[in-house]
Amino acid sequence: MIGGHLAAVLTPLPVLVPMLAAAVTLLAGRKPRLQRGIAVLALSVVLVVSAMLVYLADRDGTIALQVGGWGPTEPGMGPLGITLVVDRLSALMLVVSSIVLLAVVFYAIGQGIRDGDGRQPVSIFLPTYLVLSAGVFMAFLAGDLFNLFVGFEVLLNASFVLLTIGASRERVRAGISYVMVSMVSSLVFLFGIALVYATTGTLNMAELSVRLDGVSEGTRTALFAVLLVAFGIKAAVFPLSTWLPDSYPTAPAPVTAVFAGLLTKVGVYAIIRAHSLLFPGGALDNVLLVAGLATMLMGILGAIAQSDIKRLLSFTLVSHIGYMVFGIALSTQLGMSGAIYYVAHHILVQTTLFLVVGLIERQAGASTLERLGGLAAASPVLAFVFVVPALNLGGIPPFSGFIGKVALLEAGSESGSVLAWMLVAGSVITSLLTLYVIARVWTKAFWRSRKDAPEGHLSGGAPTVLLDDPEDSVDIEFVDRDDVGRMPIGMLIPTGALIAVGLTLTVAAGPIFAYSDRAAAEVLDRGQYITAVLGEVPR
Repeated sequence: MIGGHLAAVLTPLPVLVPMLAAAVTLLAGRKPRLQRGIAVLALSVVLVVSAMLVYLADRDGTIALQVGGWGPTEPGMGPLGITLVVDRLSALMLVVSSIVLLAVVFYAIGQGIRDGDGRQPVSIFLPTYLVLSAGVFMAFLAGDLFNLFVGFEVLLNASFVLLTIGASRERVRAGISYVMVSMVSSLVFLFGIALVYATTGTLNMAELSVRLDGVSEGTRTALFAVLLVAFGIKAAVFPLSTWLPDSYPTAPAPVTAVFAGLLTKVGVYAIIRAHSLLFPGGALDNVLLVAGLATMLMGILGAIAQSDIKRLLSFTLVSHIGYMVFGIALSTQLGMSGAIYYVAHHILVQTTLFLVVGLIERQAGASTLERLGGLAAASPVLAFVFVVPALNLGGIPPFSGFIGKVALLEAGSESGSVLAWMLVAGSVITSLLTLYVIARVWTKAFWRSRKDAPEGHLSGGAPTVLLDDPEDSVDIEFVDRDDVGRMPIGMLIPTGALIAVGLTLTVAAGPIFAYSDRAAAEVLDRGQYITAVLGEVPR
């Protein structure tokens, strides 16, 4: 084990701390202040631990912990028990995820946990949220396929509860779709695990990377294809992405933000591991390139057709998964480093934008463009917190979205294949169409007068003045909200904090991209991972 005693102590904490905190917050269900304090403290501890793991992994290399001390019985053999592995990639995913999860829990507390419906069982929100956090961290730390599956199942079961919290008709309908798709992906993943174990006799990823080298190419390709289908559903890679825009927008704003920012990236992380550690050699790279191009274009074309901002952002989420698949499929260090940097960028930006939609609903009572207008005049602060991450998503220089896309375009041009050049062209087109979608939201929701909106005249409930000019004030309709026109500072602060962290990827782009480049080199060099887990690379 590399990293010493400190690393051994820190490695399991991102899973253990949220799990224990979930149990305590569940017992404290009638003490909401205590619940909130425990949740914030637990995720703050995980953030500190994750930052320390980033430092240790970057300084010392891959850290492997054999839980319970059940390590390899002899050099070159796989461990008997559970293995947790921290390298530069997983450490980066841990720290970015913990930042997002902590910011969103502050946002949820500022919002009052619920989103307007007093019937929502808010006492179970934080325990379930902490369980989901533990599942995400477990997936990033898993050193074998079965515990990766367990991490997926933990976060998915928690997500079922969070998605349907409040049990409204729309949420239950979306939850049923989400559950069915998740069950299919889990069954495919479990089927893939069974095939892998039947072929190799192990599920430890380090040992698998050695044993799979002795398997015939056709069998390896078939195993990779099965796992790619499972991970592609979870990552929302086209054509396995149609479930996402119908599932995410119905949930409360904090839940939607976490789902959009994190859950699909766990699938992308699994694709990176399978592609680089278990099945290197590029057998399905062309398939991934085609899937990446289709994901970009179909996602952004779907976004253009939307009038609800939540659904629009859900389609852009699908679209930008294509950039990550593009970088992975190139099988080069620059492509992988660009993909890793873009994953970190997209987690932060996409989460921020969904939190902003929650603020828009608080300010205006709706998120559909037909009912919105005049938001820039009504709330310049709201306009600012929208436009910064929106331009970042669109890839306007010098934001991190531009830096990540340039790296991917450079990697694609260096590859020189016809498919790579098609992806370069598709990336540029997608970026331009993303800017068009953002400009459309800005002009309709923020710039025009609300009285010019097709449904801006609708009213119901208490009137809310959105603009300083009394002549431009209109009544707005809201069905189950009693908080329209108020944006709590507890919601604005975490949103602004995520914007600041996203801008850090721009301000400190040099050292952060250098880190992602080292992470990419480590991911592509399987020997470091294998040596950390098995003790040596078997011959």
